[in-house]
Amino acid sequence: MTRSIIGSSVSGNRRINRTLHIMAVVQLRNRTEGRAYFDAKITSEKTSMEAMRAPKRRLSNVVHARMVADQRRRQAADPGGHSGTTLLSGVTDLTPDIGPSDKPVPGPASSKPKPVLEAVP
Repeated sequence: MTRSIIGSSVSGNRRINRTLHIMAVVQLRNRTEGRAYFDAKITSEKTSMEAMRAPKRRLSNVVHARMVADQRRRQAADPGGHSGTTLLSGVTDLTPDIGPSDKPVPGPASSKPKPVLEAVP
C-alpha cells in the first residue's frame, strides 16, 4: 500500500526519501526516540548506514499512517472524497444535473442560405 501513495518506482521517490533522511538526521542531533533507536542499532553491530535506515523506515511508517488516516478522514467528511463537493456535483455522479441556465447556447445564426443538395440518380 505504501507504493500506491508514495510512488510506483522500485527505487522510490527521491523527494520523499530526502525528506525522510532530513527528518532522521534532525532526530539524531537531539536526545529523541529516534536517537535512542539509532544508538540501539549501532550497539547491535549494525553499520551506520544500516542503523540510519532503521529510523528512516520508522519515520516512513509514521508518515504513511498519517497520510492514510487523513485520506480516510477526508473521505468520511466529504461526499465525493474531495473537499468542497456536494452530492449534486459532477465529481460524485457520472451525469450531473443540468439546469436550464447551464445548457449550452447554440452558435450564431448564419445569414447565408444552405446549399440544396441534389439527389444522384
